[in-house]
Amino acid sequence: MKASFALIFVAATAVAQDYRVSSDQTVGGFVFPESCGYDPKGKALYVGNFGGAKLAPAEKDGLGYISKVGLNGKVLEQKWVPAPGGEALNKPKGIWIQGERLWVTDIDAVWIFDLKSKKGRKLALPGVGFANDPAVMGKALYISDNRNDKLVKVEPADFLNSKNPKVTEVFAGLGINPNGVYPSRLGMLYIGGFLAPDKPKGLYALGVSGQVRPITEPIGRIDGLYEMRDGSLLFTDWNTGSLSHWSEKSGVKKLADGFKGPADFCVVPGDAGSMTVVVPDLVQSQLRFIQLTK
Repeated sequence: MKASFALIFVAATAVAQDYRVSSDQTVGGFVFPESCGYDPKGKALYVGNFGGAKLAPAEKDGLGYISKVGLNGKVLEQKWVPAPGGEALNKPKGIWIQGERLWVTDIDAVWIFDLKSKKGRKLALPGVGFANDPAVMGKALYISDNRNDKLVKVEPADFLNSKNPKVTEVFAGLGINPNGVYPSRLGMLYIGGFLAPDKPKGLYALGVSGQVRPITEPIGRIDGLYEMRDGSLLFTDWNTGSLSHWSEKSGVKKLADGFKGPADFCVVPGDAGSMTVVVPDLVQSQLRFIQLTK
């Protein structure tokens, strides 16, 4: 991939909407939460916690767990998984929910769980050492490996009962250091880069041809991603400690700041185009419920 800036249009007819923060509430009771997923059928949130007394994102200590949380921030089940006596989680990072399935990455593996029965399956990811964010696009599950600068995919995405799921490397060594991933309505996969405070990365898109192109100049350390209906993006940035909005027309606009570790968030749609963005603050062990309105 060339280092020069190359702009691609996310949608020819997209018109970015102006959003403002109408409320911002903080909820505690978590232990280094790195991710939050929204289940629209069950009207619940699922929050990945590292657990433990120190922030150690690559340590296989068996202290991780996923909490089931109400849309009001109340913890419904502190340890939804793992089950007592079941195989341990270490550092559950990105969460993706679709239909009756929940996927979560865990260092060098990815788990899939059935939301109703809690039946789970762990799949090793050969060559992956820091699995970060998962996203389903089509029939494949895409997973970023931030520290090893690579992206892999699992086929089929729903491998809970599959006999021979296949893990394939999509790219490696492009200098992206992919963190957040999110599928575009146009068939692309959006990617946020994350490396170091003095080595900012931008937003990228993996096209249907397999080519990766930058869609912004270097911004910071991008974690969570979400595509809005108009084709613009919400993202979290560790460099600015913020939840921000990007559009091809208006560029980057900060919506909320004050985070120490703004991680992988989810969006709960509301009425009249409003939405609640639930952002884990990994460092402060909190969730921020940020309501956006037009």
